[in-house]
Amino acid sequence: MLARLKRFSQWHRAKRAVAAYLKLKFRLKAHSVKKAQRIDPIKTLRENAIPLFEPATVQQLCQSEVETIRLLQRHAFASEIKILASLDVCSNSVDQQTRVRNKTMRKTSCLYRLDPFIDADGVMRVGGRIRRADLPPNFKHPAILPRNHHITELIIRHFHEVAGHQGRSMTTNQIRASGYWIIGCSSAVSHFISKCVKCRKLYKPVEEQKMANLPVDRLEPAPPFTYCGVDLFGPWYVREGRKELKRYGVLFTCMVSRAIHIETTTALSTDAFISALRRFIAIRGPIRQLRCDQGTNFVGTQSEFEEALKGNGYWSS
Repeated sequence: MLARLKRFSQWHRAKRAVAAYLKLKFRLKAHSVKKAQRIDPIKTLRENAIPLFEPATVQQLCQSEVETIRLLQRHAFASEIKILASLDVCSNSVDQQTRVRNKTMRKTSCLYRLDPFIDADGVMRVGGRIRRADLPPNFKHPAILPRNHHITELIIRHFHEVAGHQGRSMTTNQIRASGYWIIGCSSAVSHFISKCVKCRKLYKPVEEQKMANLPVDRLEPAPPFTYCGVDLFGPWYVREGRKELKRYGVLFTCMVSRAIHIETTTALSTDAFISALRRFIAIRGPIRQLRCDQGTNFVGTQSEFEEALKGNGYWSS
């Protein structure tokens, strides 16, 4: 039955499937007449007017959970359960039986330090010294589960969603508070969270884009403002008499030293920018290269300079 439970991706659905299987098993036993007689399960249920598919009760889900855990432990811890069953180690075992169990069980076993015992339902649980505590039995003695199994992964997924994808510590606490002790729980939960799609989306570190190589004009030693960039900002409002006018700023930045020079202009037109550029060159000296975006005033300035160079005979296509 454990192999068939690999088809399920949720712990609650797996419990409902096991509950339906146990319900069918008990009903077939109750309606069997002879051992040698062949019984068709579907036909028997129809003849007795018993509904095959009906919602499972809470008691049936708890019983299916106990049955699933018991089968899982029989599969994963066969040798340890055989030793405990041969010594009749239960929750009321005396210390002498515990000593015999510790001598019989291998010290390399993962259950050696957990003081395990088998309860009345046949489930192997963690022992300890808190048996007299006024706490729920599942909390005092959680059921032992192997790490590498599909049922364990379903349980981790279920309580990870119950905890609201809050990380390893919250998921581990939720698992142990619900009565489960997974061997290597912290690493198992961390391994599951590393594959959780929602957690990878929520807690993924912010990606950073690698910057491209710097251009030559940022690296070549040159006097200030030999290579510079330019951009405009604004507007802001100024008053001339009773008038309120717009003004813009022209920001020149040296590509090597990162020094800045600011000029003001009255508009975003080409003529206003050419005037600001002339004032800048008159103060800072000639420039070799000017970087800017493709604003209409910058494109118009480039066209004006090209026409001026053509007219003076300095331009050749």
